[in-house]
Amino acid sequence: MKVVTAEFVISAVSPKQYPTDGLPEVALVGRSNVGKSSLINKMLNRKSLAKTSSKPGKTQTLNYFRINEQLYFVDFPGYGYAKVAKSIKSQWGKMIETYLTGRAELKLVLQLVDIRHPPTKDDVAMYEWCKQIGLPTVVVATKGDKIARGRWLQHTKVIRQELGLRGDDTIIIFSAETGQGRDELWSEIKRRLAWEEEA
Repeated sequence: MKVVTAEFVISAVSPKQYPTDGLPEVALVGRSNVGKSSLINKMLNRKSLAKTSSKPGKTQTLNYFRINEQLYFVDFPGYGYAKVAKSIKSQWGKMIETYLTGRAELKLVLQLVDIRHPPTKDDVAMYEWCKQIGLPTVVVATKGDKIARGRWLQHTKVIRQELGLRGDDTIIIFSAETGQGRDELWSEIKRRLAWEEEA
């Protein structure tokens, strides 16, 4: 996919702040430090449109990025980070539940997991929740450059087993460093949104 325009639009905390233009939305979920911001920047060919942080738990809102006036990436707060206050965590929970269960424009969830480690309990719970409420979900195994290519299959097998992926569930290996998986992920997004391939 050729990204012509990409812009940060709003940090939303409630439905009244969500965009109202009706464009399809792709949500990015995953634990803190899994590489959501880096993936967004790589997918959009922008160096620092999504702010990366060495401090986990920094994103506390739904951050909307509009792409080519055609769709939004919605970056979620990272889950599973212990040092975030419980009151803030419970607010996140409500905000996320409201969005996932009630947002008609949400067409696809990209769940990011670190390829180097087995999925956490939070990862499993998130995946099961998306499945339960009927949200199409693609698992993206990030940091693919951090392990040898020859070990990818072994690691993705563990992810499949732990999350309980079915045979036809998609898992894409991604690296924000090398661009591995970028084209494949764009193709999958377009397929899921039922877009025609551009010439």
